[in-house]
Amino acid sequence: MTSVRAKQTSLVAARARARTGAEGSKLAAIEVALAKERRVATALREVGLALGATLDLDEVLELILVKITEALEADRATLYLLDEARDELVSRIVQGDDVRSIRMKVGQGIAGTVAKTGKPLHVKDAYRDARFSPEWDMLSGYCTKSILAAPMKNHLGRTIGVIQVLNKRDAEFDGNDMEVLAALATQAAVSIDNSRLFLSTLQKNIQLVETKEALERRVRDLRLLFSLESAMARAASMEELFIAVLGEAMRAGEARAAAVALRDVATGAIFLYLVDDKHKRLRRFPLREGQGLIGHCMRSSETLLTREAATDPRRDAELDHATGFLCENALCVPLEGEEGATVGAIALYNKRDPAGFSGEDTALLRLIAANASTAIRLQEARESREREERLTTIGRLLSGVIHDLKTPLTVISGYVQLMQTEIDHHKRDTYATAALKQFDHISAMQREVLEFARGERSVLVRRVYLTTFFEDIREQLEPQLARFGIEFVVDVQDKGTARFDEGKLTRVVHNLARNAQEAMADGGGVFTIRVSRAVGNGIKRGDDIVLTFTDTGPGIPKEIEHRLFQSFVTSGKQGGTGLGLAIVKKIVDEHGGKITVHSTKRGATFEIHLPQPTEKEKPHNDVPKPRASKSKVTLRT
Repeated sequence: MTSVRAKQTSLVAARARARTGAEGSKLAAIEVALAKERRVATALREVGLALGATLDLDEVLELILVKITEALEADRATLYLLDEARDELVSRIVQGDDVRSIRMKVGQGIAGTVAKTGKPLHVKDAYRDARFSPEWDMLSGYCTKSILAAPMKNHLGRTIGVIQVLNKRDAEFDGNDMEVLAALATQAAVSIDNSRLFLSTLQKNIQLVETKEALERRVRDLRLLFSLESAMARAASMEELFIAVLGEAMRAGEARAAAVALRDVATGAIFLYLVDDKHKRLRRFPLREGQGLIGHCMRSSETLLTREAATDPRRDAELDHATGFLCENALCVPLEGEEGATVGAIALYNKRDPAGFSGEDTALLRLIAANASTAIRLQEARESREREERLTTIGRLLSGVIHDLKTPLTVISGYVQLMQTEIDHHKRDTYATAALKQFDHISAMQREVLEFARGERSVLVRRVYLTTFFEDIREQLEPQLARFGIEFVVDVQDKGTARFDEGKLTRVVHNLARNAQEAMADGGGVFTIRVSRAVGNGIKRGDDIVLTFTDTGPGIPKEIEHRLFQSFVTSGKQGGTGLGLAIVKKIVDEHGGKITVHSTKRGATFEIHLPQPTEKEKPHNDVPKPRASKSKVTLRT
């Protein structure tokens, strides 16, 4: 009995020990699995945290590779990204502390097969699998034994890469390892998609910012061009053009001074035109060939940028002293003339920003230089054309003056002849005064030529007493016309005052009288001047003075009637120049008036309307009072 109980006790103890051993083994296995799950969970958590902390793709992928290697207790881990453009897989391999890269075609090797099929692979013996490519092992000296490979798929289910792990350290890869790898592959795909989306958004934002900056620069350039064109369009001379260009250049370039160096077309001399904050006006200085920074730019035809002008050997201290302006930094751009030849340069000095001028300033100044070069060429051409036109017109004007000299010289000759035969001293004095007055007309013609040569084209309008003016006209013309058997009638119906250039209107009357004389020279006749006032005729604001000149000659030939007031038009008169009526028309136009002509076989009539200002517009200038008439001849009224 005792022995039976002992055996039973021993059996129970054995069973208890067995039960305890089995439970220990199970506990150990559970602890191993739990440690593994902890590693996996830790890996997933750290990868998740990394995804939330950074969108740097390289940083995230390197972390994923490290965590996969640790979680699966693998020797190595490889991550392949799909390059769709080349149909290749690009690998990132962790080897110790190094990250290395290789490339392989899709469908090549284990990873290439997974990329092509989109399905995971578990290879227990790599060298027995026909899909395995041992080239990398041969190059690196590594021996691949077992492989786990899982595709990385994005939210659309498209394969974007492959994760591959090699050689589990103390055992073989199993199904749990494949699940862990698939989970981490999903995390990797999320990180890649997020990173690519972020990089794409960032790139688009960068492009938008660049586009915005480019548009702002374009708008700024257009505003600059508009301001520059507007300023240059208002310039009436080269100096005004320089002021406009340099002012806009200083404003756009934020400079304290700006200058233009330009070669004079006529003399070949070079001049520097400078505007600065201190003097605030355009100043001109002679410039030697290649003198200073701007001279060097002009000679070399190259853009010049210096941020330390004080130490630049091209800087000219003499020029700084002459201008009274100390150059600290400068930007110079050449000005191109015809056929690309350099005719000058434009420069900005002393940028308000201590950093000096930049590449953006260079682009702006080149834009200004291109437009300024065109404007300068146009201004030079305009001034050259004006000089040529003025010289041409001076020649015509001289022809007219020579033509008009005939009348005062004829009058002087007539009075001198009368003085020779006249005994009465009073009459001789009267003739002498009349002759001397013709010299005043000749002096007025001379002044007109000189004024025109200087570009001063004006009429001297003043108040004139009509009775006095036309009495003088009668005294001047009556003796001359009488020698040709022509009766001279002056009919002054308005005995008030009018405003016109007395000297120039005298020329008008003399020219029309000479025309009438030449028309009636063979048989004599009557030449009549009628002075009246037209009220409300609509030509000008005030009442016009109307001068009517009528002769009893044969009239104007039809072939020249339509171009009567053009220069050098004549009907074949001996010694005629064809300038008389052209001069008449010019003087009437200068007064803002109008001249018309009516011709028949019984004579010609010229009618001149001279507009008169209203009372508010009349200047309050002193005029000589009418002198008492010395003539016994009464003007017809």
